[in-house]
Amino acid sequence: MTRIALIRHGSTAWNKEGKMQGSTDIPLDNEGLEQARKLGVRLSDESWDIIYTSHLSRAKKTGEIIAASLGIEDIREDQRIMEVSGGQTEGTNEAERIAKWGTGWRQLELGMETEQAVVTRGMAFLDDLMHEHAGKHIVIVSHGSFIRYLLKKLAPGLMQDANLKNTSVTRFTVNDDVWECELYNCTAHLV
Repeated sequence: MTRIALIRHGSTAWNKEGKMQGSTDIPLDNEGLEQARKLGVRLSDESWDIIYTSHLSRAKKTGEIIAASLGIEDIREDQRIMEVSGGQTEGTNEAERIAKWGTGWRQLELGMETEQAVVTRGMAFLDDLMHEHAGKHIVIVSHGSFIRYLLKKLAPGLMQDANLKNTSVTRFTVNDDVWECELYNCTAHLV
């Protein structure tokens, strides 16, 4: 059995401002650093073997803080688990997008990465991961929209009624290519 924890990075200033981050490299803010520390303490009660992070600093730093709590030195970056590219919308909030492109801005060609492209790179990453680390317990620190798109593919029956919270844990067990979600969008470490 392989166990995989999908973690959304800690909070950033742009999260609080409602700005689209996408592939823009925005660092964790002080709250995000504290969220990552709390998550590291929480995960230290469990057994984890390896950590993969996006190369973007908000995910990478979250992963490094978790790794320090877990005593894991094997941290690997993979660009395939970076956030969905927002194209021209990066750095804008909803009101700015509506003012600039109208309420139908999501239907416009603004250089945003498609869901299919995200799922294709995400599933290629997971296929490689399962081939290389079958039977391991793996932490993946990534981004909200990226994880949400993957969840639609991995757990199509999962009700995703809320945005993924910063440092939330969504955990799967994988047996014979069957992905079972045992925990979704959990932030018990923040209460």
